[in-house]
Amino acid sequence: MPNSTEKPAEKRRALVTGAAGTLGIAVAKALLARGMRVALVDVNEARLAEVAAALGPEARAFAFDLSDAEAVELGWKGLVADFGEVDVLVNNAGILTTNKLEATSPEEWRRVMDVNLNGVFYLTRLAVPAMKRRGWGRIINTSSLAAKTGGITAGTAYSTSKGALIAFTFTLAAELAAFGITVNGIAPAYVRTPMVTEQLSEEQRAAVLAKIPVGRYCEPEEFAHVVNFLVDELAGFITGEIIDQNGGLHFD
Repeated sequence: MPNSTEKPAEKRRALVTGAAGTLGIAVAKALLARGMRVALVDVNEARLAEVAAALGPEARAFAFDLSDAEAVELGWKGLVADFGEVDVLVNNAGILTTNKLEATSPEEWRRVMDVNLNGVFYLTRLAVPAMKRRGWGRIINTSSLAAKTGGITAGTAYSTSKGALIAFTFTLAAELAAFGITVNGIAPAYVRTPMVTEQLSEEQRAAVLAKIPVGRYCEPEEFAHVVNFLVDELAGFITGEIIDQNGGLHFD
């Protein structure tokens, strides 16, 4: 059971990356609804400011490029000075590419790895020390069905980056469990976001939808609900888990 010395949930601080996107907004809304303060991180400064204004005073915008280690260091310092250290880290930022091996350029490979994997490493290593000091923390990484299947429509670089993120999740879960920090991942598939509605062709969307046993796409709020569950005090005995959210496309 939760330790009585823990801070009540309404006073906890969360950081959500990719916060200007559809999934990030849904997650931020869910965490705000449970009484948290939420730091929003995204590279799109103008869009992020709009999102923060719409979410209200408990949401704060911090724009920096997660793919740049120096930018992350600088952005983190500003975030801590203005917002405070965080109890919950949701590593949600990511970019999708659909190119398979021979069509993937070295530049594309590096860009996908820089955002989807390296940025998670840069930010997490900065957030963990404060969680260790407090003896409590939640880290949630957004992986993908593509990590487990090799990618149905996703490209080689994307699928590989999300697979590496699962390994990172397992490694941190083992490393940080003794400090009261849980580390879990979510492997969604075909959430109704621009990755599906804009980056896939109409033919690809129709083919994918026909394969999903539940017969529909995942809604952003459903993804945010899983994040909210993993953040909860009563989820403290779950760590090193990758929760599938794919409508029955894949079982393991």
